[in-house]
Amino acid sequence: MDQCHTNDLISLDLALEKLLSETQTVTGTEIIPLTSSAQRIIATDLISPINVPPFDNSAMDGYGLRFADWDGKTPMPVAGKSFAGNPMEGELKAGCCVRIMTGAPIPQGVDTVVMQESTEQTDGGILFTQPIKKGSNIRKAGEDIAQGSSVFPAGTLLTTAQLPLIASLGIADVTVYRRLKVAVFSTGDELQAVGQPLHDGQIYDTNRFTVRLMLEKLNCEVLDLGVIPDSPEKLKQTFIEADQQADLVISSGGVSVGEADYTKQILDELGTIGFWKLAIKPGKPFAFGKLSHSWFCGLPGNPVSAALTFYQLVQPLIARLAGNSQWQAPLRFKVPVTTPLKKTPGRLDFQRGILSTNEQGQLQVATTGHQGSHVFSSFSLANCFIVLERERGRVEAGETVDIEMFNYLLKSE
Repeated sequence: MDQCHTNDLISLDLALEKLLSETQTVTGTEIIPLTSSAQRIIATDLISPINVPPFDNSAMDGYGLRFADWDGKTPMPVAGKSFAGNPMEGELKAGCCVRIMTGAPIPQGVDTVVMQESTEQTDGGILFTQPIKKGSNIRKAGEDIAQGSSVFPAGTLLTTAQLPLIASLGIADVTVYRRLKVAVFSTGDELQAVGQPLHDGQIYDTNRFTVRLMLEKLNCEVLDLGVIPDSPEKLKQTFIEADQQADLVISSGGVSVGEADYTKQILDELGTIGFWKLAIKPGKPFAFGKLSHSWFCGLPGNPVSAALTFYQLVQPLIARLAGNSQWQAPLRFKVPVTTPLKKTPGRLDFQRGILSTNEQGQLQVATTGHQGSHVFSSFSLANCFIVLERERGRVEAGETVDIEMFNYLLKSE
């Protein structure tokens, strides 16, 4: 990743390091039913109350025996059956074997299971046709999970990968961090809510809509404060109200250097600013700071810039605040690009791309076209970022570039 910054522009890596080093997980937990815990984050280590499996059981359909009773040539009579849910009672008789099915409890005295394919039925009983290894094909109690062991550490996001396992332990309720409260608003006289008619000079407020969608995917409790006009008094009052209600305040617009961009002035009055400008494209005017009770992120007004900075910076910040200790940045890997890419040295550049495979099955990436920060169609067509180094210039077709696949925030699940 980019490690450089120039003048008052801070690199993405340094911005992320500063953002995460200054914030902590929001306190507050609750106990909720396991059936309602999808996408929640556990607040304590989850300890298994039982062994998994709960008893020694067979890993195969076949026959169980006492290894010391097998002489390698004599058939063994079948002394009983052990099925899942219907185990054999009592101890296995000496010199005998037991019919056993996968998952069935191991009867007392049995220490080895031979799979059915390695046996032959004779008038004298079961003949074992292959060499036998003592202890084979038996799954021991607690072999998968031991009673009292930690199954998932605190900070684990609960998804369909974890929930069935927790249910198999008989755990009905889990302790999770409370949902993060995030206040969202946009600023600008030119903005109109989606669904309302546009007046002269107005555009639709797509940024707040986009941010809300991503916050809901991150399972945040969203406080939508609407569109705030370019009035320093109204904007200041909105910041005060948002700070009182939320853990994190996210605004869109008003963080540039225009005459009506009041956010920086108000933040200087109400809190502190951690950093203001990023050495990335798009997304240079991104603000991070602290209000009296909450953290603050100011997204750029251009739609692509807002979505990109949310994805690269706000997403890991929310993971930190919400207690998700296992969040990882998307992986990057190198592939050849099939189309030329315009690039001016000076900032880390995130261009939208389409990753595909060619006729030989090899990965390749192409641009989605126009990369302007106001062109959101470049996002709707893309499935990855093409990440171009800060000092890199124009890229020709055939050159190798870094790509970063979209995660679930920017693609269908």
